[in-house]
Amino acid sequence: MAAHPLQSWAWGEFRKETGLGVSRLVEERVKKIVSVYQITWHQVPKTPFYIGYCPKSPLPSKEALKEIERVAKKKGAIFVKFEPNVEAGEKSEEMIEKLSSGTDFRKGKALFTKYSLWLDLTPSEDEILKNMHQKTRYNLRLSEKKGVKIVEDPDGFEDYWKLMEETTKRQGFYAHTKKYHQSMWNAMRESGMGYLLKAVYEGEVLTSWILFVLNGVLYYPYGASGSTHREVMASNLMMWETIRFGKKYKCRLFDMWGSLGPEPDVKDPWYGFHRFKLGYGPELIEFVGTYDLVVNPGLYKVYGLVDKVRWLALKSVAKFRR
Repeated sequence: MAAHPLQSWAWGEFRKETGLGVSRLVEERVKKIVSVYQITWHQVPKTPFYIGYCPKSPLPSKEALKEIERVAKKKGAIFVKFEPNVEAGEKSEEMIEKLSSGTDFRKGKALFTKYSLWLDLTPSEDEILKNMHQKTRYNLRLSEKKGVKIVEDPDGFEDYWKLMEETTKRQGFYAHTKKYHQSMWNAMRESGMGYLLKAVYEGEVLTSWILFVLNGVLYYPYGASGSTHREVMASNLMMWETIRFGKKYKCRLFDMWGSLGPEPDVKDPWYGFHRFKLGYGPELIEFVGTYDLVVNPGLYKVYGLVDKVRWLALKSVAKFRR
């Protein structure tokens, strides 16, 4: 069974709909499945070559890595990027050192954040409230008093997308297309993993979040909010009701999906969101990071140089536009 939603069958089927190739490898020991590795294949534009991506998998064993390398060579991949859902630590470092021996398995450029915030959902609601920041408790209580209501709405995608468009425009960050989000939501909802909550105030949807539930873990991957009625603190109540939602579904853990590191830059555009999540008393978790299984060393070097030039050009354009 997949250990994370991004490794689930439903996620793979959704990615197929977006035009990507998908490979699924199952590792068995004594006729028992111990690990699943789902890789999406992204073609390098105007070339016959591919990049493999394996997000939120376990750390592969030496045997699994060799098989993945074989599949990647057959696919014509330059490298396969891994971002394991594994905490950093002495044991994981030893595993990575062993993987690097005899295989070109090296640190790579990150796509997924190296950190997340995890909240233990096993304590009582009163205990969780007690561990929140005082201002956070005040804001969610204020939102309740103002009459904000949090409701589950499986058919609320259009409200979600309207707010997503507003959010990305307001904050100036990149978002996938409506078709991408619609396909993702359909796949995860049909699988039983996807849920959609919205905050409603005086008949207006102020905030909408998509949540995943898998193996007793609640995930918060997507959220959007409007710019009206900020004074009613709808997002604060939304997070609290999401926590209660997780407890209702017997989740033991709430993975808030991503965060800044232990010493965040207050000027970082994500700092406010990071601080918002911290108000609920989660633990900062560091993952092992990003590693590339290099299949074609020569092309890997060329790809790295081209990618670096590309990002420098994009930054220059962004600076010019400002």
